[in-house]
Amino acid sequence: MSLFSDMKGRQQQSDAVWKALADPMRRGILDLLAERPLTTGEIVARYDSVCRTGVMKHLDILVEANLVVIRREGRTRWNYLNPVPIQRVCDRWVSKHVAGIASAMSRLKDHVEDRQRHEDKTKKKLQSLKHS
Repeated sequence: MSLFSDMKGRQQQSDAVWKALADPMRRGILDLLAERPLTTGEIVARYDSVCRTGVMKHLDILVEANLVVIRREGRTRWNYLNPVPIQRVCDRWVSKHVAGIASAMSRLKDHVEDRQRHEDKTKKKLQSLKHS
């Protein structure tokens, strides 16, 4: 496998994760599975306004993105959350951008605290001069 094909594969996986996370119902399913594994029937029961086929289409997209792993027990299909792809997307995209914002917020916090300390010292000096 070449470096280019490996990078292309990672990009396709990342695209599948973003596509899966773009839909509020799929995010809701992931939230349910974060609590505990559920059967497909249990997931369908949580969505009264969507038919079984509609829920299955959403689950298929989550499985394609590797966000949900399934295990079959006879006729029962158990669905498990796989958080690894979300962590990879976070590491690749979100963390990189948040680090700069966090650093700027930290500097702003330090600046505001320094200014507040300076103002407090100035107020104390003015009060001591008034009382003298």
